[in-house]
Amino acid sequence: MSSRSIDILLCDARQGEPVLRPFQLMLSNDEPPTVGIALMQSGIATGPNDPVLARKGCFGVFGKRKDWDSLIYAGDRLELYSALLIDPKAVRRKKANQNQDAKFQAAAAKRKARRL
Repeated sequence: MSSRSIDILLCDARQGEPVLRPFQLMLSNDEPPTVGIALMQSGIATGPNDPVLARKGCFGVFGKRKDWDSLIYAGDRLELYSALLIDPKAVRRKKANQNQDAKFQAAAAKRKARRL
């Protein structure tokens, strides 16, 4: 049984400043290179149900979220993402409400100015 290897980059951004390091993924000839195998060989995860990676979308390749069984190719950058501190949907909703309030206040000021 012979083996082969592919070179990838690991970018770990879970602890603040991203750390980029080269990694050599060792595979048997019949084994397809997947994100999950790379995560296990690098020591980041022990399996698909690892509590470290239980959060959906916590890893990807070149900024695209990937599944555990997604293929990975030589030269790819496997990225580990930190948890979001603020929900982007809530931020957009708050900003939209503020803009709406500003429109109402401007309209009220115009009506008041016309009456004077």
